[in-house]
Amino acid sequence: MNYEVVQLAEKQVAGLKIRTSNDDPQMVEKIGAIWQRFYGDGIEAALAGRENDKCIGLYSNYENGMDGAYDVMVGCEVAAGVSQAEPVEMATIAAGKYAKFIVHGDVQQAVGDFWMKLWGMKLDRKFGSDFEEYQPGEDMANTEIHLYISLN
Repeated sequence: MNYEVVQLAEKQVAGLKIRTSNDDPQMVEKIGAIWQRFYGDGIEAALAGRENDKCIGLYSNYENGMDGAYDVMVGCEVAAGVSQAEPVEMATIAAGKYAKFIVHGDVQQAVGDFWMKLWGMKLDRKFGSDFEEYQPGEDMANTEIHLYISLN
């Protein structure tokens, strides 16, 4: 998979968060449910201080790299210091060096395929803040997703 190395500034993300692991047999269902809740409960539409029209799937607080538990947050980039209503939580994407990948296709299939390939790659991963940034568009079957993997 092709990627470019980029430097990112710190970002604030507001959204819903769960904890899971790659070994959790319910991982896919849990992540799907949090996305459904984010849109279905009107969380996305109610976020204050949005920076853009993109949505983010953030993976952070890794317990043991890809072998342990980690947080998954579904949210959007927001301005720093803007308060949010319950049950929204805040997280920070750290400034730093990231491998940026771009994938196209069905939202679920393209992202699932990406992560399967990534786990087999030899990247000097930091296991800090990894995230999917969904580009605006209405076609869930053929969308563009930018994926950022934190590097040492």
